[in-house]
Amino acid sequence: MRIFVSTGEVSGDLHASHLIKALLDKDPTLEIQGLGGQRMASLGIPLLADTTTLSSIGLVEAIPFIVPTLRIQAKLKSFLKNFRPDLVILIDYIGSNVKVGKIARQLGIPVVYYIAPQEWVWSTFQKDTSAIVAFTDLILAIFPEEARYYQKFGAKVEWIGHPLTDIVHAKMSRSAFRAHMETPESAPVVVLAPASRNQELRYLMPVLFETARNIKAQIPNVQFWLALSTAKFKSAVETAAQAYGLQAKFIPKSQTYDALAAADLLLTKSGTINLEAALLGLPQVVAYRVDPKTFLIGKLLKFKIPFMSPVNLVEMRKIVPEFLQDEASAENLTQVSLELLQNPEVAAKMRFEYTQIRKGLGEEGAISRGAEAILSVLNVLPARR
Repeated sequence: MRIFVSTGEVSGDLHASHLIKALLDKDPTLEIQGLGGQRMASLGIPLLADTTTLSSIGLVEAIPFIVPTLRIQAKLKSFLKNFRPDLVILIDYIGSNVKVGKIARQLGIPVVYYIAPQEWVWSTFQKDTSAIVAFTDLILAIFPEEARYYQKFGAKVEWIGHPLTDIVHAKMSRSAFRAHMETPESAPVVVLAPASRNQELRYLMPVLFETARNIKAQIPNVQFWLALSTAKFKSAVETAAQAYGLQAKFIPKSQTYDALAAADLLLTKSGTINLEAALLGLPQVVAYRVDPKTFLIGKLLKFKIPFMSPVNLVEMRKIVPEFLQDEASAENLTQVSLELLQNPEVAAKMRFEYTQIRKGLGEEGAISRGAEAILSVLNVLPARR
């Protein structure tokens, strides 16, 4: 049986790689190809294109990626006709995957959406919801609210829980990792994770680094560790850190979870790393900025979101502080960061809230449950001639 997996962004590539491993463990005869990134490629999965470099958030930010995306889509239809998969699996990445889903439906190929777009958050664009429901045979939801939302619109949905509950585990103790990083046990440590998209290097990284500089002025013995989503950002991040006078140490990519478990605060963007930190009990401050023109267009369209951090989306309530656009100022970020670093009760309260939302992420085994559901779809398909 043949499967085509379509995703983009660093986080999508992460989830795709773990799902593919689970599928192949259960059925080594599967033939899998797709759109994705280096994690998928490292499993030996042939890729039609690397889509992790084409992700963006915002209208203006997406412009540079329109032509490359259209080129991939132009190749995709003929590729799917020739490869003729028995099933297409879509993972997040709404900008391109809605088009992929429509192409699959036109070709009569069943579609499973694993980690569906957060349409219950971006409810301004319900036309995408209708399209997703129309071309999808099964949605494997990772949030309870996600499951309820798509069921309301008539989709066949199975809530499997969040895959990160299977993935996120520290291998080293706090003291062992700090010794590995040559960081004193008594020193407060702030992890800086400024970007997983090119646009974030421009719009968000400067305010995060300015905040770090402010923290250093108030807490002289603070230490900074830098987390990279991709090695291609290392030069830009290193140059920016030097410009802000930050003496920061890069975390080995394979030890990101050890670092989050050994630190005292995460200063970061909105994204998968928010949930990773929550699962490891690390207090955090979240910020996001887009191109001012994108933000203005959003205001004119009356576009609103209740929350942007995945942690706050689990139960649709504020657990971690988040700041968007003009509110994402160094002054605001510094104030809440210092409070979390200097007031143990505030940090303890956030850690307690993490334990409360943990049940909303489901029991461990989400990836295996997702793979079983996908194989169940494959098993009822007519045998390939």
